Amino acid sequence: MSKIIRIGTRDSALALWQAKTVQSQLQHLGHETVLVPVKSTGDLVLNKPIYELGVTGVFTRTLDIALLNEEIDIAVHSLKDVPTVMPEGIVQAAVLKRGNIRDTLVFKTNEEFLAQKDAVIATGSLRRKAQWLNRYPTHSIVGIRGNVNTRLDKLENSDWNGAIFAAAGLGRLELTPEDSVNLEWMVPAPAQGAVMIASLSSNVEAMEACAPLNHEETAISTKIEREFLNKLEGGCSAPIGALAYIKEEEIHFHGIVLSTDGTKKIEAKRTAKLGEHYTLVDDCVEFILSRGGKTLIGTTAIDNGPTTIFSSKLLSRGQKDLFNNALKVESSDFIKTAANRIKPIHLKAAHKNVIITSKNGVEAILNNCPVEDLNFETIYCVGRRTKRLIEQKIGPVKHSEKNAKALANYLVDFIEGSEATYFCSDIRMDDLPTILGDSNIKVKEIEAYSTKLEAPKLEKSIEGVMFYSPSTIQSFLQKNTPDCIAYCIGESTAKEAKKYFKDVRVAKIPTVESVIDLVNQNYI
Repeated sequence: MSKIIRIGTRDSALALWQAKTVQSQLQHLGHETVLVPVKSTGDLVLNKPIYELGVTGVFTRTLDIALLNEEIDIAVHSLKDVPTVMPEGIVQAAVLKRGNIRDTLVFKTNEEFLAQKDAVIATGSLRRKAQWLNRYPTHSIVGIRGNVNTRLDKLENSDWNGAIFAAAGLGRLELTPEDSVNLEWMVPAPAQGAVMIASLSSNVEAMEACAPLNHEETAISTKIEREFLNKLEGGCSAPIGALAYIKEEEIHFHGIVLSTDGTKKIEAKRTAKLGEHYTLVDDCVEFILSRGGKTLIGTTAIDNGPTTIFSSKLLSRGQKDLFNNALKVESSDFIKTAANRIKPIHLKAAHKNVIITSKNGVEAILNNCPVEDLNFETIYCVGRRTKRLIEQKIGPVKHSEKNAKALANYLVDFIEGSEATYFCSDIRMDDLPTILGDSNIKVKEIEAYSTKLEAPKLEKSIEGVMFYSPSTIQSFLQKNTPDCIAYCIGESTAKEAKKYFKDVRVAKIPTVESVIDLVNQNYI
């Protein structure tokens, strides 16, 4: 491959270890490479919505988008995190030789608690929880999230008896404690311990470069496990384990499905000669379904746990699919807008500097006046999507910023003239006119649309609310108390939230998808 191979990776310690392993092997083959850590989801430069492309994985979505946007040549993943149906145009280029497949119990002091009636084990995995409770039904399970180091620290500073980790992750980071043991009896997650390289199917050079890295035995085994997951899962979050391995030219397979409380378990074990194993998964799935597996999966699939997140804007089905399966997500429009009647003189008059900070403003302008009658010389706006809509419907945008304050600061330095026209809501909570006014720039505000605050009374079990504007926060506060996490789309919204909420978090990019990423990061 003549060009440098751009290797996309998440920026966690484990993800970087995996990416550097791939980098080392490619460089050994003579390829030039560069690591490209990708942190968050930006707007797509695509012809189809994200959900139509099948971009759904919590841990893989960011890199999928980078591949589709051709910002990277390959992406490196833990294969167990990759959805069984990959996005359109993305394929598996190679799977490295598999590492330790097992789950590991790290215990606080010793293993004596395993013989006791009462014990507390930490895990954030439904699969691990269900299998542990099936074996130790009197024990208690507590949730634990975060990266490997964070979870080890939480165990050290807790009164738990132990916590369960993926053995491969601990080993790769050289963090396996002496006080730990592999759980040979626990069926691992499908493809656990395997590192996968993804690429665009159209990127022939990248595919050819990665082909020598493929470990055939691992590829066959993980394909079987993921096929089992795909046929049973149907997008649900049921506890499913699967393990396939090759020994003496035979494939040995063990699949398991449990209820989330571990009280019910159905498992299937089969062996087939290599090359004659193509019905093995179907046989196991049929066996499990014939013994009540369909009902078992149906009941566990809707068990998303107690964590509930609420969006202050209605989410599409595709957007809901982007959330971690551990989350229950609800949504409602906290604000309703209606275009005001704007006097024709305000629209047809010449406007040198026009400011629009939302898509509502764009739609209100177009509802009142044909675009050919508008006389806007220079347009400034807030947000990539607002900019996109303006340029599609009205005309070119001279400059855009991610929030109103940033735009105001830009205009103070670069606006031509000393006047501007601002098409805004009747409820305006930004600092833009004040900042411009302090710099002797006269702002004419035109109320283009009206905003009604209509947030419902939310259940106290809500752990976090996603906010997309200062107005959504004011709407929330009319009937609710600020005792949850505020996930904010940008700095202006966060500034308003910080007046009331103790825990305020801000998305790196002002998009709904980026706010979803922000939520997911708290439930890894």
